[in-house]
Amino acid sequence: MPSLDFSKPLYALAPLAGFTDLPFRSVVKKFGVDLTISEMISSNALIHNSKKTHRMLERSPIENPYSIQIAGSDLEVIKRAVEIINEREDVTGIDLNCGCPAPKVVNNLQGSSLLTDLPQMAKVIETIKKYSNKEYTSVKFRLGFNEKNHVDIAKLCEEAGADYIAVHGRTRAGRYKAAVDYDALAEIKQHVRIPMFANGDIDSPQKAKWVQEYTGAEGVMIGRAAVGKPWIFRQIKEGMDEATPELIKEVVLEHFDQMIEHYDSYGAIIFRKNLHSYSKAGYSGASLFRNEVNTIEDPKQMRDVIESFFSQNFIGTT
Repeated sequence: MPSLDFSKPLYALAPLAGFTDLPFRSVVKKFGVDLTISEMISSNALIHNSKKTHRMLERSPIENPYSIQIAGSDLEVIKRAVEIINEREDVTGIDLNCGCPAPKVVNNLQGSSLLTDLPQMAKVIETIKKYSNKEYTSVKFRLGFNEKNHVDIAKLCEEAGADYIAVHGRTRAGRYKAAVDYDALAEIKQHVRIPMFANGDIDSPQKAKWVQEYTGAEGVMIGRAAVGKPWIFRQIKEGMDEATPELIKEVVLEHFDQMIEHYDSYGAIIFRKNLHSYSKAGYSGASLFRNEVNTIEDPKQMRDVIESFFSQNFIGTT
């Protein structure tokens, strides 16, 4: 039986650098997300045995299916990176990042810059497919680099052996501010047979269902909207109402505890950005709270402040 059943709508957590680490994915998984994916991992860093990078491969025991996303364009490096991932038995698939717009990634012919060299992009996909022992080879890409050529890209992915694709409905030039082109996502589905996750500005259960129906995509991939609201997947799949203050507090504390377990005391500092997002879910005094946690480094002190704030400042969802 395949790990992903594309005969019914599927919901995936999009990889987000600096956010979708193991602790966060563990929290989101408890709300029923169907697929989790690692943060983008540099194939170069992986083959050069970066301890930090190798640790990014780790998954929570409850993450299944779980895919690792890699970035790169050098075929020998990609092959060696795949061989390292092959050694892990807890991985369901390998995903190629062809969507990251960050200049430091793009300048090395990685991420969305692969969209400027489609023949090389095809070779990278073929290399992953050839050497991977995982169930799935997938590709996450944008509609194009400066101009849209989404159908050509999607066809290339299918012909190169991708088992499914995830498409962000903007070009690289559009970054995260241009309007998402859901018509283009629907057009892709008319030209390829492999499954597709639709991605881009999906920030509510209603939007998720509309995008899935409008585009014909087999799945929906949510990234930024899940940061600060990991329960969005239960809202989509089970019709859960807005999160109660009790649930929010429970989730924030669990997430914090997992950060400390995973990163030790430095997890408190890393968690500041998450607290900025969580405190936007309908709390008074959120700005003062964010200023306060920005100065805290001690885990115990931060946990006390978190517990106090999320116990008494809820005024309603926004």
